[in-house]
Order: sequence, then structure tokens, then C-alpha cells
Amino acid sequence: MTRAEAWFVHSGVLIVGGTGLVYGWMRYFATPTEEFAIVNHPWQPEVHAAHILVAPLLVFACGLVWRDHVWRRVRRGHPARRRTGLVLFATFFPMAVSGYFVQTAVEQDWRLAWIWVHGVGSVVWLAAYLVHQLSPRPEGAP
Repeated sequence: MTRAEAWFVHSGVLIVGGTGLVYGWMRYFATPTEEFAIVNHPWQPEVHAAHILVAPLLVFACGLVWRDHVWRRVRRGHPARRRTGLVLFATFFPMAVSGYFVQTAVEQDWRLAWIWVHGVGSVVWLAAYLVHQLSPRPEGAP
């Protein structure tokens, strides 16, 4: 993975993960400022829209490094940072697809199920990404 690709992935994770975490906090943990408020925070609709608009950047960034970084290491059994890499590998697809289904689900039960899959999958993916980045790199790796 080149430096430019790495920075693109890091930027995508920071922007998409940041907007997702902030939106999740606003939606599920913030207290509404008014008794009959539709949203819990005045910026909630804008943060939600920003998250939806920038999410394709992360999907594109992960697709960019898929063959040369991810798939090559999965096939060859690359031992360095393998556990967190496999967690990232296993949780990316459910995280990305459930984000789409949250937006398109019509029935409330399915929407709630996709919200849970997306929320839990995203938190696990972000935690694995953080551990993956903080893990020691092998000798000679950039």
C-alpha cells in the first residue's frame, strides 16, 4: 500500500467513522433540548447527511487497497497483525451493506435489525481498525 493510499484510507476512516460516532451519540444518547423536538440535537440532520455523503469515500478507499493489501495477505496467511486484519476483513461487508439497507428498509422491524447490524458492525470495525493501526509493524514495513 502506498503512502497516498494509506492516507486516503485513514482520512476516510476518520471522516466516516467520526460522523458516524457523532451521529450515533446524537441519535441515541443526547437529550433533546425541547420537549417536543423531533431530533435530539439541532445538528443531527446535518451530521446524518454528512455521514451518508462521505460513506462512499470509505467504501472506495477500502476497495482501492483490497487486492494489493487485504486479499494478498488473506491468501498468503501473512502473520503480522493478522487477527485484526481478519476482523476488518470479516466486518467490512456487513457494515457497508447494512448502511445501505438502513436507508432503504421500509418495514420497521427490518430497519431496526439493519440499524443494529450497522451500529455493532461499525463499532467493531472501528475498534479493530484502531488496534490494527496501533499494533507493532514487522521490520522494514513502512
